[in-house]
Amino acid sequence: MTVEAFISALNDAGITLTEQQIEQFQRYFELLVEANKQFNLTAITDEKDVYLKHFYDSLTVAIYVKALQHQSSTLIDVGTGAGFPSLPLKIAFPQLKITMVDALQKRVRFLQDVVDTLDLKNVSIVHGRAEDIGQNVAYREQFDFATARALARTSVLAEYTLPFVKVGGALLVMKGAAAEQELADGQQALATLGGTVSSAFDFKLPNGDQRVIQVVDKHKKTPKKYPRQAGTPNKKPIT
Repeated sequence: MTVEAFISALNDAGITLTEQQIEQFQRYFELLVEANKQFNLTAITDEKDVYLKHFYDSLTVAIYVKALQHQSSTLIDVGTGAGFPSLPLKIAFPQLKITMVDALQKRVRFLQDVVDTLDLKNVSIVHGRAEDIGQNVAYREQFDFATARALARTSVLAEYTLPFVKVGGALLVMKGAAAEQELADGQQALATLGGTVSSAFDFKLPNGDQRVIQVVDKHKKTPKKYPRQAGTPNKKPIT
């Protein structure tokens, strides 16, 4: 996906970028490729692939969850890695208040460099594991939205993310072709943690890759025992 195709596809979806935003995406790409020479941030470094599989793919959640486009919502991105989907969302929708969580200090430093270079405001970067931060009262049940991309299967993802979502907020699950089966396997975890799927959107990226976004509404508080200690959710998913 060329830069022009990226801009055009967003226009078709009703999202218009300013010249400054287009420049910010390009600078983000440059910073990503440069940092990737030092340590592994992403296997995708070709410009067209980055614009499609990282930038555009990240923004699809806002195409289907319109509140992200207009409201000054708080969003936490768990296991953000190189900043996806939260940084593309922040660039496109500056009114969002973003918190990014990652367990690797190198990635945290890269993210801070991007935020500083692009002069992004209302962005917090938290170094640590989701299981530990999810028990911290400063973050627990404080966010309108939580999301994560390529982090874990849904049954595990739910425990990493739902503790951060306030009652009345939502977890935005971004998945590929395995989404339906993962959701079926994760129903008990979602229910236990206070979530219910309210809607799902199936679509394809311009290259034909299957994508699914599931909106999990938080309707009750997450029991205090969750998230369990670091490593446990992945080893012993809620069933």
